[in-house]
Amino acid sequence: MVYDLVVVGAGPYGLSIASHAAAAGLNLRVFGRPMASWRDNMPRGMFLKSEPWASNLSDPDGRWRLDVYCAEQGLTARHAKPIAVEAFAQYGLWFARHAVPEVDERMVTRVAAGPGGFTAVTEDGEEVHARTVALAVGVMPFVEVPQTLRGLHPALVSHSSHHSDLDRFRDKDVTVIGGGQAALETAALLAEQGTRVRVLARAEQLRWNDVPPPWERPWWQSARSPHSGLGPGWRNWFYAERPNLFRRLPEPTRARIATTALGPAGAWWVRDRVEGVVELLPGHEVRAASAVPGGVRLDTVSRTGALRSLETEHVIAATGFRARCDRLGLLAPELRGALAALPDGSPAVGHSFESSRPGLFIAGLLTASGFGPAMRFVQGASFTSSTLVRGVRRRLRAMPASGTVPAPVNSSRSESPSPVRP
Repeated sequence: MVYDLVVVGAGPYGLSIASHAAAAGLNLRVFGRPMASWRDNMPRGMFLKSEPWASNLSDPDGRWRLDVYCAEQGLTARHAKPIAVEAFAQYGLWFARHAVPEVDERMVTRVAAGPGGFTAVTEDGEEVHARTVALAVGVMPFVEVPQTLRGLHPALVSHSSHHSDLDRFRDKDVTVIGGGQAALETAALLAEQGTRVRVLARAEQLRWNDVPPPWERPWWQSARSPHSGLGPGWRNWFYAERPNLFRRLPEPTRARIATTALGPAGAWWVRDRVEGVVELLPGHEVRAASAVPGGVRLDTVSRTGALRSLETEHVIAATGFRARCDRLGLLAPELRGALAALPDGSPAVGHSFESSRPGLFIAGLLTASGFGPAMRFVQGASFTSSTLVRGVRRRLRAMPASGTVPAPVNSSRSESPSPVRP
């Protein structure tokens, strides 16, 4: 059998795409452990930074929202009240049960060209054939650890996404590297369990998001600074609500925004748990790291050139993710090497999220350089899922009866990307 669509990934983007595809009548398969990274790669006690009303997975009728789930469970989902990550993960499982065809929890280990379009190979060796594929692989393939730390043993250095709990660090000395929400909330959780913890960040000073303005405001305040799923203000509203227009910006502008917009910052509700509690070392960058008896020695340099060394038992790199084509290890080399890439290494996609390989669609973080910062958050799942599924349907209609993949129909790009090499 050749399916219309195989969805690889069962996080917020994969589940949303599957919901829209099923409603469109597509014959599809969905692979992946639902909400896996939310369940396995975030410590207990963390909260969702996004507003509850901006954290919905997407189904065509808007029935399976986060607030509906919370009402069923007796939880509170209201403006300016963060939702626990555990609750959000359970919401995703609830969404999958109600809005998505049965999810096959096996992992896809390889996607290659195949009969009718593509062949997806599961972890136990089954081959599944599809005319189109949607990659919604989340963020875990793109974990970024600074070069200076990569040679150290995992017992000494880990990424913030590698921990489902932090119990192993009780009564130890830990240094967290980074200045964003992951770094600051991880540090707060460590301090609250009795870990001696410090935060080391390159920025001269840490940034904190403001408390969001009340939902109900005078009209003139709303007109000056509207609410959006990415925060208040017209600029954030544009990123959140108009990714189709963001894509029309010149490539250098998009690249600059993708790099700088919504940069590292802590949520307002974690600030009091960090300042005055955790040792903060802003304006420092790790120049070298080495294993020493009992842990790690970090040699740092400040913006003024001042050198400093410190020793710690473990380093947690809360240094984010870098979405690049060459990190898509599940793609067969001939597919990965043929993908057109933007200057930052992320894949170039057309207006319906179709890559330069006809029939191969891409969603989530990988598309942030093309469609804007919303693609780094659950907020982007709604636009992505509806737009991508329309693109899949157009691609299917363009395919001849034999299933042979024709030339691209989705090539209206504002940039001139080049192939990335494996």
